[in-house]
Amino acid sequence: MKIGLYFGTFNPIHVGHLIIANHMAEHSDLDQIWLVVTPHNPHKQKSTLLDDYQRLNLVHLATEDYPKIKASDIEFKLSQPNYTVNTLAHLKDHFPQHEYSLIMGEDNLNSLHKWKNYEYILENHAIYVYPRVSSEVENSELLNHTRIHKVAAPIVEISSTFIRENIKNKKNVRPLLPEKVWEYIDHNNLYKK
Repeated sequence: MKIGLYFGTFNPIHVGHLIIANHMAEHSDLDQIWLVVTPHNPHKQKSTLLDDYQRLNLVHLATEDYPKIKASDIEFKLSQPNYTVNTLAHLKDHFPQHEYSLIMGEDNLNSLHKWKNYEYILENHAIYVYPRVSSEVENSELLNHTRIHKVAAPIVEISSTFIRENIKNKKNVRPLLPEKVWEYIDHNNLYKK
């Protein structure tokens, strides 16, 4: 099975994440998309970052009606700080029956050359890139790499930061969140401080 790994803090997951994940599931050769929830780095105290398992729960709530999209806590089990190359190695060791690819926005492709062992990642894993309004790919060498697949996904400019700030300021962000995610956040008074 071809698995697309879409990494993020998902703090909180919003409709933009689902639009990209669903587009990749339906309009690429990937069989499943795993939304990999990045754990909280204990060295970076961030008061707005929900607990790892609360964020994972929100991703489960958001994806339960999408059979091709799964929540993943794989990085919770790995030593910190975590590097994508280590996560890929762990997955290959423990679930060798699958083929793993990365999903990222064009903005992340610009900094790929700064990632630990990025050459190894490029040699062994495909990367599916979705467009972002706010960036252009600066490294055309990477864009033309045989392992890089540009996907004409919808451009969605919604950020979790925008959502958190608006919840704190008592603005209605309900249309930006999957219904079950909105209900959980509202019921538990999350992001209001």
